Amino acid sequence: MTEIARLLAANSGYAAARANVADARPGRHLAVVTCMDARIDVFAALGLHLGEAHVIRNAGGRVTDDVLRSLAISSHVLGVDTVAVMQHTKCGLAGVSDEELRALTGADLGFYPIEHHAAALREDIAVLTETPFLGPLRVVAGFVYDVETGEIDDIVHWERPG
Repeated sequence: MTEIARLLAANSGYAAARANVADARPGRHLAVVTCMDARIDVFAALGLHLGEAHVIRNAGGRVTDDVLRSLAISSHVLGVDTVAVMQHTKCGLAGVSDEELRALTGADLGFYPIEHHAAALREDIAVLTETPFLGPLRVVAGFVYDVETGEIDDIVHWERPG
């Protein structure tokens, strides 16, 4: 059985038993930006349930232009006012450079490598809090998830004054 056939077979069982969440707005007014790493079960790690949060995933869990695009919709159209940016230990973007990743992939892209998690999180939080069109955001936090223990380190918090 191919991977695609496995996905479609699994979907048959899921569709028959799934919970139906009617509202596209996340119930907890929360968005989580995190890495695409398959070791991270975002909902379980953060105690979330279907319909409670938007989850935006990319390599490294970095704040890219596409994350900003998604958060513009999340915040202005769908009521999100809180964002958690969650990077993780043993990330493939940690300790490498854009040049190394360009050579490895053949892609002429900015990969947003992570030299130090705390510095990268502070940089990403600054992007979120200084982007004018993300004015609806009231709380932004930066975490590091430990892929070995499942524990989260709370690195940085920001709250809009007023």
